[in-house]
Amino acid sequence: MTSTNPAGVLPVAGRAPARRGLQSHGRATPWLFLAPYLLIFGGFVALPVVLGLWMSLYRWDYTLPRKPFVGLENYTDLLDPGSTTFGPFWQAMQATGVFMALSVPLLLVVPLLVAMLMNGRFPGRNFFRAVYFAPYVLGVAVVAVLWRYLLDTNIGLVNYYLEVLGLPGDTAWLTSTIPAWTSLVGVTVWWTLGLNAVIYLAALQDIPADLYESARMDGANAWQQFWAVTLPGLRPVLMFVMINTIIASANMFGQSFLMTQGGPGRETRTAIYLIAEEGLRNFQMGSAAAMSYVLTVALVLLSVIVFWLFRERKEKES
Repeated sequence: MTSTNPAGVLPVAGRAPARRGLQSHGRATPWLFLAPYLLIFGGFVALPVVLGLWMSLYRWDYTLPRKPFVGLENYTDLLDPGSTTFGPFWQAMQATGVFMALSVPLLLVVPLLVAMLMNGRFPGRNFFRAVYFAPYVLGVAVVAVLWRYLLDTNIGLVNYYLEVLGLPGDTAWLTSTIPAWTSLVGVTVWWTLGLNAVIYLAALQDIPADLYESARMDGANAWQQFWAVTLPGLRPVLMFVMINTIIASANMFGQSFLMTQGGPGRETRTAIYLIAEEGLRNFQMGSAAAMSYVLTVALVLLSVIVFWLFRERKEKES
């Protein structure tokens, strides 16, 4: 007895290879979507990292035809007090540390306060959210040049309004050490707090309202609710914001270059400022690359410490 095909359709030869072709094409599809990113990542991240490490092993002056191999000399010079790069580099690292110590806490706390304020329900809250975020869309050149004129000792509006209020109006905001640091940190906080505030705001809206209701039923006041509900709910986001802010502050260059020109003296010349000057103005790309890798190692260590601190707190609480 022979079996019949109800549909009256005979099997088509060669269908299995076609199915295999579709399956292989399906496996290639994710790579096709990833290809633009991989090309950009490889060309602008991976390749420069390898090339920079290679250049740091040479006395790389791109204005000269010969570039002798020096091994780790560019790195050892950064640790040798008798070398010409030791003093400027560690002074620049100190300036970077000062800026980070002043700006990172403010960029963690102030945006959180703004986000908590913007998380409330009041008329026009979307307008105020946009106002706080608006400076972040400006480029560093626009921000730095704008504030350079506002903070000018003679024609700046800041000193003018200080005089109107009866306060000293002759502060040298960009040419004295303490006012210069105050200006750089204040401008940076004004410029970038909007991004951190938006990240905090998204995290605050993700915390269940039931937790606050339970805390209020247990008699917790506003501070206790913040400490027991808000802060634990923000822990992963807080770690993300902290690491990003540390890296961004360590890479501060445009504000110092355009507002204070690294002055007074070399007080506000950060590590990135010195690296750019060493490589692009002095043509010493080998030592500049070595400086950048030392800075990278320092940032990696700081990031590891931040991860460890947050992990330690979580383990203790659990």
